Amino acid sequence: MKKKIVLAYSGGLDTSIILKWLQENYDAEVICYTADIGQEIDRNKILRNAKKLGVKNIIIQDLKDIFVKNYVYPMIRGHAIYEGVYLLGTSIARPLIAKDQIRIAKKFKAYAVSHGSTGKGNDQVRFELGYHYFGPKIKVIAPWRIWKLKSRSDLINYAKKNKIEIPKDKKGAPPFSVDDNIFHTSTEGKLLENPKNSAPDFIFQRTVSPEKAPNKSSIVKIDFKSGDPIAVNGKKLSPSKLLGKLNDIAGKNAVGRVDLVENRFIGIKSRGVYETPGGTLLMHAHRAIESVTLDKDTMHKKEKIMPRYAELIYNGYWFSKERFKLQRIVDLKRNKVNGSVKLRLYKGNVIIHSRITKSSAYSMKKVSFEENKTFNKSNVERFINFHKKKLK
Repeated sequence: MKKKIVLAYSGGLDTSIILKWLQENYDAEVICYTADIGQEIDRNKILRNAKKLGVKNIIIQDLKDIFVKNYVYPMIRGHAIYEGVYLLGTSIARPLIAKDQIRIAKKFKAYAVSHGSTGKGNDQVRFELGYHYFGPKIKVIAPWRIWKLKSRSDLINYAKKNKIEIPKDKKGAPPFSVDDNIFHTSTEGKLLENPKNSAPDFIFQRTVSPEKAPNKSSIVKIDFKSGDPIAVNGKKLSPSKLLGKLNDIAGKNAVGRVDLVENRFIGIKSRGVYETPGGTLLMHAHRAIESVTLDKDTMHKKEKIMPRYAELIYNGYWFSKERFKLQRIVDLKRNKVNGSVKLRLYKGNVIIHSRITKSSAYSMKKVSFEENKTFNKSNVERFINFHKKKLK
């Protein structure tokens, strides 16, 4: 029986070239695997391009709800932000793709898996740590680290030689490198590589500019149960539809743009422009609902671990003992996080409009400026004197 390789396949130029290269260099049947996590996906193109190269098994797996519920939502509960601004949209997707790709490899008894991540990026690490966790005995083939194709021109020539379809906008060097899923879109490369260049407005795909956003603010209400969002504007929605709805609302109001220079895990600095419209709303709303439902110690404990939690996700350690341990801290009292938050959106700004909960964590009686008997102010002097001693 012929050996099998499962390739993470998008149907585009790069993975089509990898597909052909695997066929030429390995005596194995290549199975094409695509994870649908809400990215721009052309099923007909995937099927057409793979069949042209003689692929018999082409798998397109719908993972949108799993992605949002089991990956995005836990990350939102942890308020994970890498280096102050990045909401980890690409980072959080790779572990799921790796896990399901290994599932397919085991199902078809494949001896190897392959991905199209470049040798300078973070994704090769994220994929391969996921592969190792679920299939440590399955071989990993990373073409970008071993083949002789060194440039975009080499790839174009290889595609022409093998009659692989070359999209018109990718002749020569493509203008930008784009990754997207239901949670975010990232844009990198070309003029963005120089941090002195401003990002041109035409590269943004899911958010309008503040200048083009409505001149009137919008109100959006998000309901939470046990720390996760369950409804938007009173309507209960599945995880993927809920995030999609928030993406639409936020994008129209210019919410969710980030331009950053980040420190990659492998030691390179890179500049990218990210759009995370719905995720930005969820992050603001979740912080707001926790502020009136959780006690101080729990909130501060979460805040202390967040940088490490975010770094683990960024570096590809979603499936690690340390991340699991931190997730337990994140979720310690999530059952108390119930209620709703209204956000006011205006030209890229997110403003807390109101917080509504039945939780008793926030006491209006204690906080009121009106005289009341629920808070003993005579204890405050002893409290201050105790902490004065700690100054020495």
